[in-house]
Amino acid sequence: MFGAAWCAAGAARAQLETTASTIVAVSRQMGVAVQGSFTKFDARIAFDPAKPAGGTARLVVDTGSYDLGDQTYNDSVRGAQWFDAKAFPQAIFSSTAIVPTAPNQYRVDGKLTIKGHTEDVSVPVVLTQQGAMQTFDGTLPVHRSAFDIGTGQWKDTSVVADEVLIKFHIVVARK
Repeated sequence: MFGAAWCAAGAARAQLETTASTIVAVSRQMGVAVQGSFTKFDARIAFDPAKPAGGTARLVVDTGSYDLGDQTYNDSVRGAQWFDAKAFPQAIFSSTAIVPTAPNQYRVDGKLTIKGHTEDVSVPVVLTQQGAMQTFDGTLPVHRSAFDIGTGQWKDTSVVADEVLIKFHIVVARK
C-alpha cells in the first residue's frame, strides 16, 4: 500500500510522487536540532481547490522507517521507548475538515494517531499547483509526551524537547 495515493469515490485518481515527497521530524536534543526522515509512507488525497470542504487527506506513516542516518540511533528510536514500531507500526493522520484561510492556504483539521493514542490537530497547509501536480507543504508541531514517545529516561523534556515539528512536502499527480 505504501507509495500509492487515491482520491475519494467519484473524484479524479491521484498518484503519490514518492521520490518528490518527504516527511521529516525535527526535534531538539540538549538544545541542538536533530532531524530524521520517514522513508515509507502513503498519502490518499482528494482535493479540489474550488471545493475545499469536500477534500480529504489520509497519511499513513511506517514508524519503522524513521531514519536518523545512523543504525544505532535508528534501532533505538524504533524501539519500545520511542515509536515502538513493532507494536505500533503505523502513525495515521485522517482529515476531518479542510478550511481555506488565504489564497492557496488551508487549515486541515484531523485526527493524528501515534502509538495507539489519537489527538485532534490542525495543520496549516500551502497548496502549489502546476498542471496535474499538486504539492502540499506544511509543518505540524506535536508534543511527544501526548503520544508517549520517549519513555523511561527519555521522558525528561530537558534532554529531548517535548515539541517536535513534523514537516511534510507531499506531491501528487492527478490522473
